[in-house]
Amino acid sequence: VDIKPYSLSHLKVALFSAVPRPHGKSLAHRSELKQAKRIVVKLGSAVVTRDECGLALGRLASIVEQVAMLQNQGREMMIVTSGAVAFGKQRLRHEILLSQSVRQALHSGQNQLKEMVIPVLEARACAAAGQSGLMALYETMFTQYSTCTAQILVTNLDFHDEQKRRNLNSTLHELLRMNIVPIINTNDAVVPPPVPNSDLQGVNVISIKDNDSLAARLAVEMKADLLIALSDVEGLYDRPPGTDDAKLIDIFYPGDQQSITYGTKSRVGIGGMEAKVKAALWALQGGTSVVIANGTHPKVTGHVITDIVEGKKVGTFFSEVKPAGPTVEQQTEMARHAGRALASLDPEQVSFLLPQYGRVLKYLIPQDVFSREGRSSPLIDRLSLSSAKLNSLAIGLRQLAVSSRDSVGRVLRRTKVANNLELEQITVPIGVLLVIFESRPDCLPQVSALAIASGNALLLKGGKEASNTNRILHQLTQEALSSHGVTDAIQLVSTREEVEDLCRLDKLIDLIIPRGSSQLVRDIQRAAKGIPVLGHSEGICHIYVDNEASIDKAIDIVRDSKCDYPAACNAMETLLIHRDLLRTPIFDQIIDMLRTEHVKIHAGPRFASYLTFSPSEVKSLRTEYGDLECCIEVVDSMQDAVDHIHKYGSSHTDVIVTENEETAEQFLQQVDSACVFWNSSSRFADGYRFGLGAEVGISTARIHARGPVGLEGLLTTKWVLRGAGHTVADFSEQGSMKYLHENIPVPQKGFS
Repeated sequence: VDIKPYSLSHLKVALFSAVPRPHGKSLAHRSELKQAKRIVVKLGSAVVTRDECGLALGRLASIVEQVAMLQNQGREMMIVTSGAVAFGKQRLRHEILLSQSVRQALHSGQNQLKEMVIPVLEARACAAAGQSGLMALYETMFTQYSTCTAQILVTNLDFHDEQKRRNLNSTLHELLRMNIVPIINTNDAVVPPPVPNSDLQGVNVISIKDNDSLAARLAVEMKADLLIALSDVEGLYDRPPGTDDAKLIDIFYPGDQQSITYGTKSRVGIGGMEAKVKAALWALQGGTSVVIANGTHPKVTGHVITDIVEGKKVGTFFSEVKPAGPTVEQQTEMARHAGRALASLDPEQVSFLLPQYGRVLKYLIPQDVFSREGRSSPLIDRLSLSSAKLNSLAIGLRQLAVSSRDSVGRVLRRTKVANNLELEQITVPIGVLLVIFESRPDCLPQVSALAIASGNALLLKGGKEASNTNRILHQLTQEALSSHGVTDAIQLVSTREEVEDLCRLDKLIDLIIPRGSSQLVRDIQRAAKGIPVLGHSEGICHIYVDNEASIDKAIDIVRDSKCDYPAACNAMETLLIHRDLLRTPIFDQIIDMLRTEHVKIHAGPRFASYLTFSPSEVKSLRTEYGDLECCIEVVDSMQDAVDHIHKYGSSHTDVIVTENEETAEQFLQQVDSACVFWNSSSRFADGYRFGLGAEVGISTARIHARGPVGLEGLLTTKWVLRGAGHTVADFSEQGSMKYLHENIPVPQKGFS
């Protein structure tokens, strides 16, 4: 084996006896790819080259950066690369053009240059001219990351001859031991042109004629954990990419080959997707996991390799373990199809279905189906399904049944555009909703009921802490739906899907609604590129006690807002006290009440300055505690309280306690939050308490829906135009018709 820079593309068939690695079992799930220690990265011709002549330097630089980073993490990286022929072709063309230009200048004069013709360049000559330059480029790039490389050039003899094969194996192992990245290619300068032959033969034999089969062979030979094959397509499609209805396959299993229709081979390489799939399946049988992904897309090339190793949903993952149920993509398609049937149910059917669903929930026997050990009390509160919660759910569903009558298909506006041309704006479902919720099993029936009432398909992803409860509640939901033949409209995602991967299904999901911690919401808002997100990242709710507040009202409101359910997003987190109330009975009684309720107090900067011995000073005035803790701060006036809320609040729910109506109205008008209350607990910010029946969450956004989002927030509109052969030309200056645009009254039939 020659340890020098080198390329691979036209290696003639060579047959080898595969030696499966001990305990050679491929990784079953994407999430396990983080465990991959030894990784082979195969760079196809389309990835390495640019326009079939020359190298794609930007792409190569980003790939080198990722490989070096993984190598420096302690992984063992190997690269199988193309590119020598393309690099050599670029160099030879340049030399030929330069040579012709010089000769013409010498013999014909400067003003009579003839058109220069470049002869057809032989591939082996190009490889010979490009191999050293390609390796020099790799060495220069890897040196930037203090990573050493070595070139391995192979020919047929290195695979035919058992001794040479052992030498190759030994050389690669020694390089990996010394923390060197081997860069492997065929010696295209001396190999004969490829000839048609069988590509793969059986379990123990592989014929090598291109980068794909070589990468698979080396991966199995070296007992690699992962083979990443980068090409110019997103992965494996069920039919040629670009054709109608072509779908990217997330996970491919042995035996699925018959469901694939392959297209033409690569525009620059000698293989194609069929060759890649056969090589991938062979490597999979040998115990190496495989991912085929796009290495040319400018938006993902810079992190495609690291994303794959982190287990993200990139490209097509080859797995031997086929899950019992449908994939999340299949679940989404099933939900969308059944959702259309759900939206077409008669209002009477829906109003019958919802109370029936509520009665089933009401008579559930509350019991914990999770371990309390090691869990905080707020988490236990969220996980528990108490009798009170179940009863509230049942009541809410009855409310929803009443308010949902005629909600879908309701006419909002009717306009007579012209004679016999009438326009209507009507309410319709949004489509497919994805609701992601953490440790809140009571969220499942609430959201399911709203999906039923609004005619939306629903995908549910719950936290693992409540997986048993979620499974039981989902079964009850499907039983209720089965009476109308729309069981599949609500799906529970139970596969090992990462939340970030679900957020990438922009062609399948229409709206994401997160229910959980502020960190979860922020992560989803970042990850959901192309899908709208409805929700709030934090619930930093304020109670402002004015200097004209009632003592009894203030104590009751503060107690209820903080202590009724401290883990709720509408619980008080900051108590603002008017400066005049310090060292007065109302202030002392509020503090005594909080201590009696075991509420830990954090002092704001101004409050701390008034005290000789103060509680621990707050680290941030923008904190959501979610427990029996709160911050107390002092303000000079109602306006000062408003300014504080705008600076440190989250636009969720804010309250004023005062007997001065003028002050209260100013507060209600000025505070720019989704919910603003006067003399009432912040805990009223809830869809059930507002009479909405249920809510999917509270939104602090300023478009579509704000505050508790119930049935109305899950509907959108469409325009329906009914005409009689009208054309736009009829309304031109030469036309015979005129626009009327007359509003037609819309009767509100039974809508609550």
